[in-house]
Amino acid sequence: MTERGALGILAGGGGFPARVAAAARAAGREVFVIGLEGHADPQFLAQYPHEVARVGAAGRILELLRGRNVRDIVLVGSVRRPSMLEMRPDATAVRLLARAGRLAIAGDDGLLKHIVATLGEHGFRVLGAHEVLTEALGPRGLLSRAAPDAQAMADITRGIAVARALGVADVGQGCVVQDGLVLCVEAVEGTDAMLARAGALARPGPGGVLVKLVKPGQERRADLPTVGPQTVRNAAAAGLRGIAFEAGGTLLAERDQTIAAADAARLFLLGFDPDHPFPKETQP
Repeated sequence: MTERGALGILAGGGGFPARVAAAARAAGREVFVIGLEGHADPQFLAQYPHEVARVGAAGRILELLRGRNVRDIVLVGSVRRPSMLEMRPDATAVRLLARAGRLAIAGDDGLLKHIVATLGEHGFRVLGAHEVLTEALGPRGLLSRAAPDAQAMADITRGIAVARALGVADVGQGCVVQDGLVLCVEAVEGTDAMLARAGALARPGPGGVLVKLVKPGQERRADLPTVGPQTVRNAAAAGLRGIAFEAGGTLLAERDQTIAAADAARLFLLGFDPDHPFPKETQP
């Protein structure tokens, strides 16, 4: 066992938990995974020491982490927020939710902040996935061969303003804008479902733009915006012409494959700083 103890990974769905685990193992660190029931990929779990726990089994999760000498924890992967009936919270989870108060029924970020603080009180240190997988954050600039034109840049600017407003209300992290019109915004359904709706709402003319943004004041150690190959494929299926994401605050799943998918679909892939002008190389 290393002096730092094992890295605990509380794993939801998608490919990022596997990438974090592989990076930690490559760095010589032992890994212990708790797969969230109904979310984590069983094939990924089979490759590592692991247990499966339901979202509401907070007491069992804490016991499992302590039993494996875990000190650091990464919360990574997609999790559909369950209803209270689906969660079936144990006594520890009930106490956590009671302490969270209104945060427990508000947006995801407020509850995640409380969970991170609670884990700290129990002696754990919560790391962001990007702290283990250092190359995962998307950079600033144009990553694709296709580039946004003037209308797309205007749609991105509009999308940033809308996504910021959503984030302040702790609702979602993204939206789709076409010719200045907000086709849809992301809420509890997630990006893929939003993109499915966007296709049905598209107007004639050049396609819209997906904009992904970190919520103002967001707890960056959990639930950063994510863009991956499937996001690109869904954006293309919805008739969009590009994806713009906050540089340094968005996880790029399988970066090379994501860029290749964007090039194959002739979509632009742009990392931006929402507080500063767009880089010169993105200007039409």
